[in-house]
Amino acid sequence: MTPRFAPGVRLQEDKARGRWVVLAPERMFVPDEHALAVLRLVDGARDEAAIVAALAAQFDAPAEVIAGDVRAMLADLLSRGALRDG
Repeated sequence: MTPRFAPGVRLQEDKARGRWVVLAPERMFVPDEHALAVLRLVDGARDEAAIVAALAAQFDAPAEVIAGDVRAMLADLLSRGALRDG
């Protein structure tokens, strides 16, 4: 899977409230710090394995531990229509 944001969906900093949000038509998601780390790597070029590798390096954690959480989060956002594959 090579995730990218669906049309009309974007990650944006809400400076007034001091947080990041995922804005989508008629809805909004407020990611926690771990989800935000994943979403910052969603660019339509990196596949799931590249995102996991980048996070493993960033957090000095085993990729096999991170992979399950990343896969679940991406699948959830895909099912909600916030992400697309490819």
